[in-house]
Amino acid sequence: MSSVSSVDLLHLDPAAWKPQLLHAGDRVWLETNCYMDVWAELLPALGHPAEAALAFTVRQDFEGDHFTFFKFPLEDLEALFGLAVQELAVYDSLEGHTLEQLGRGRPVLIEVDSHWLPDAGPTYRKGHVKTTVAAIAIDPTARRFGYFHNTGYHVLSGEDYDGLFRKQAAPDYLFPYVEFVKRDGRVLSGAALVDGSLTLLRHHLQHRPKANPIVRWREAMPGHLERLAARDMDYFHLYAFNVPRQLGANFEMLGTYLDWLGANGQESLTDTAAAARGLAEAAKAVQFQLARMANRRKFDVAAIKFAPMEADYELILSTLVKRFA
Repeated sequence: MSSVSSVDLLHLDPAAWKPQLLHAGDRVWLETNCYMDVWAELLPALGHPAEAALAFTVRQDFEGDHFTFFKFPLEDLEALFGLAVQELAVYDSLEGHTLEQLGRGRPVLIEVDSHWLPDAGPTYRKGHVKTTVAAIAIDPTARRFGYFHNTGYHVLSGEDYDGLFRKQAAPDYLFPYVEFVKRDGRVLSGAALVDGSLTLLRHHLQHRPKANPIVRWREAMPGHLERLAARDMDYFHLYAFNVPRQLGANFEMLGTYLDWLGANGQESLTDTAAAARGLAEAAKAVQFQLARMANRRKFDVAAIKFAPMEADYELILSTLVKRFA
């Protein structure tokens, strides 16, 4: 293991850190999912424009019980930013492996229990929910750990450090899934970055859904409402996260990507970007509508406005296919 006693890759101050562009305060969906949110902060911190890597959002589909849990494809991050993300073989202490890789200049992405994250809100010291953090700094002697999570950069210490790294855990606990980020590949910039991003967009458009996924959600909604009616509000929150939130957050990201293309020489994308944001807003409105139904225990599929979202989806994908595919 590493001979260094502590590492701080970026020397960030959590009190001074401001959420990056993809977490700006005026966004419809401030948070998306833990893996996307980690990269949305980590990429700019490493000097890369995260919006350049959002072409994959055109591929989101309705999977029958959820919308695709969208994440930056690792091969896209390597193609654009030279970042090779690999699984970290954890066979010793997680603390030791994290120190070793950070000592080599490599951020470490770790699946952890949010029970020990002070920034985890109501889950902190109460619930147990899996989430992903990006380790940037660690000091085992001081029991301090610096990490990206959700919309910010944070530092935890003391008992939270011991809990996160399972200092008191039984020796037979399962190792978590961990990745490390090698940063020695070719980094694109300027016109080469735009061209590389457009190449990825053309590739992802070739793998877009064969049918409008929002139409398929509408067709499945009667069954979804039956399950919502039979379950409690805890189930509703899980449903909301995996269905309307993933849909809306994905298309807000797509709108951001189209804005980035427009700012980098690709004209006539303003209306398409606006449609993507409109879809994001409509998905949030549906989430609120479903919340009211769940609270009142009165469910009416006919009251849910799918048509505007379906129309926005058709406009967005047809425009992009015509323009780029």
